[in-house]
Amino acid sequence: MVNLSSFIIAHARRTPDRIALIYGADRISYADFARRIVTIGGWLEARGVGVGDVVAVLMKNSPAFLELAFAVSHIGAVFLPINFRLAGDEVAYILDNGEAKILFVDDALKINARGAKAVEVVDAAAQRDASLLFAGASPAPMRVRKPGDLFRLMYTSGTTDRPKGVIHTYENFYWKSMDHVNALGLNKDTRLLVTGPLYHVGAFDLPGVAVLWAGGALCIHRDFDPAAVLASIESERLDCAWLAPVMTSALLGYPDRNRYDVSSLRWVIGGGERTPESRIRAFAGYFRDGRYIDGYGLTESCSGDTLMEAGREIEKIGSTGRALAHVEIEIRDDAGRPLPARVEGEICLRGPKITQGYWRDPERTAAAFFGDWFRTGDVGYLDEEGFLFLTDRKKDMIISGGENIASSEVERVILELPAVREVAVIGLPDERWGERPVAFVALEPGGQLTFEALDAHCRSKLAGFKTPKELFIRDSLPRNPSGKILKRALRTGEAV
Repeated sequence: MVNLSSFIIAHARRTPDRIALIYGADRISYADFARRIVTIGGWLEARGVGVGDVVAVLMKNSPAFLELAFAVSHIGAVFLPINFRLAGDEVAYILDNGEAKILFVDDALKINARGAKAVEVVDAAAQRDASLLFAGASPAPMRVRKPGDLFRLMYTSGTTDRPKGVIHTYENFYWKSMDHVNALGLNKDTRLLVTGPLYHVGAFDLPGVAVLWAGGALCIHRDFDPAAVLASIESERLDCAWLAPVMTSALLGYPDRNRYDVSSLRWVIGGGERTPESRIRAFAGYFRDGRYIDGYGLTESCSGDTLMEAGREIEKIGSTGRALAHVEIEIRDDAGRPLPARVEGEICLRGPKITQGYWRDPERTAAAFFGDWFRTGDVGYLDEEGFLFLTDRKKDMIISGGENIASSEVERVILELPAVREVAVIGLPDERWGERPVAFVALEPGGQLTFEALDAHCRSKLAGFKTPKELFIRDSLPRNPSGKILKRALRTGEAV
């Protein structure tokens, strides 16, 4: 049996009083967690939810989110977490495309579900204990699942296209968990900060629920707040976390950060972009006993395909590390031919944690593979030791006057300017050149930047055709939950 509830129940038998979930002042033991799972499972079955039915949640972080996820698995149904930042039409599309039978939604998020049709909507409120909603339900027996069965549908963020329903099987999840346990040393004493949104693979999967598989504890924050995060690291002696880059920057820039004892923190996994050396050094300067682990992964792989190895962070600066034990990486050209070391091409993945494809979309599924190699759509290269370096997304490539411009190359140069906090370089239509590169920049507090200064700096580092032709100053840049800048919003004018 591979149902997620199986390992919670096993821990509940062996160490019933061990803490599984921390949420504010609440402490939920493995025994309590197991009881809540089977109770909610019984309520779902009484409502007609059966094996293979899709159960959606539109919720912020809470124990209730995880209780529902595990209860859905317990009865053999399929879990569908939805980004609560999406608009009503986007939520309605996912519910319809995912063929959801029931939707659990926080009361404050009901407006996001207003377009739901043919779906039963249940108010999950902001309950700390989801089983309070299901009082009187009879415990459900486990409906045993097999490794190849569907565990979850997770829709892509839509950075470059309409959201796609990524198929995750139990096999994908458990191979992912094994790799993360091995690479990160997860065990029963691991205490993970969960402050990223649980609907996202960063929070749920990297390493996320694998900590519970190993018998450790999750400390859940409903929202990200720098002071609350630092306080919980101190009070709960948390030793690890996944953080989007914008979260790491907020912690390092928090004015009162030195008030807190953060010596328990051993590591933080970053993601979403290539980390500047300055941030790695700033992290080491504050979290003196911890290390910043650059990583690479995506929804289609349950995240965490490469991780930087201890002691090589500065030597391999700019790399996201090497492939984990059960992941293969090749760089291929547009025809699917493997490329040698240090030659850029499309990053392709193979292994048991990689998705089989997209829900109800055979055409996109077929287009996403070279044989059994998954095409990520990201551009990069491997060095001679197998360390992965990202350079761009294929669709982020700017073509100006027949010349290819990797936007990340320009962005790295602009980030050298002390006044720049974050930057995105995109191509906008140009009658003469086809596209022209432009820069969107958010400045540090009190920072100033003119186009003339930007132009002079870039021309000192880059060929003229790579230099941005316009500068747009913004308070912040739009990002998805994993920290990737939403360049589609900049291209279409949604954030211009």
